[in-house]
Amino acid sequence: MKLRFRDLNPEVVEAVAAAFAGIAAFDVKCSDVFDGAPADAIVSPTNSHGWMDGGIDLVYRYRFGPQIEQELQGLIANLPTKALAVGEALIVGTGYQDIPLMIAAPTMEVPSVVAHTDNAYLAFRAALRAVRHMDLQNVICPGLATMTGRMAPRESARQMRRAWDELMGRVPAQPVQ
Repeated sequence: MKLRFRDLNPEVVEAVAAAFAGIAAFDVKCSDVFDGAPADAIVSPTNSHGWMDGGIDLVYRYRFGPQIEQELQGLIANLPTKALAVGEALIVGTGYQDIPLMIAAPTMEVPSVVAHTDNAYLAFRAALRAVRHMDLQNVICPGLATMTGRMAPRESARQMRRAWDELMGRVPAQPVQ
């Protein structure tokens, strides 16, 4: 699996590049997220309700069309809790040939500051589980919880690396505190 990390914030890119130094599967660049295309999927660090009216989700909605938000919200409405919990993920078709799937992995319940949470870890872990389940080979991912969530870039990158190591077999999983 190849993960193409793309973000326009140089601090986020620098933090992720440092956290994933030496991981050949990680390709990190400071550029538009869509510069990672073509890919099997793109990660959406959404909210638990699938509202795509701000942050990177708004960029996705402009690119893929309003139906992506409608489809995501429809899937969420069918969940028993009517919300996609932080730590879970859903996969939605984009209708876009170069990136056919979007992995919705919430970093927050509602748009809010999540700087002092493990939400980047939980979201990235959920996204990686979806990637493994679907056997996806090329995935694009932006920064997680660093824009709307206001998580410090180094903290987000640290949490992402923790999830990567746990799911890719480097270290045993540890309980979330």
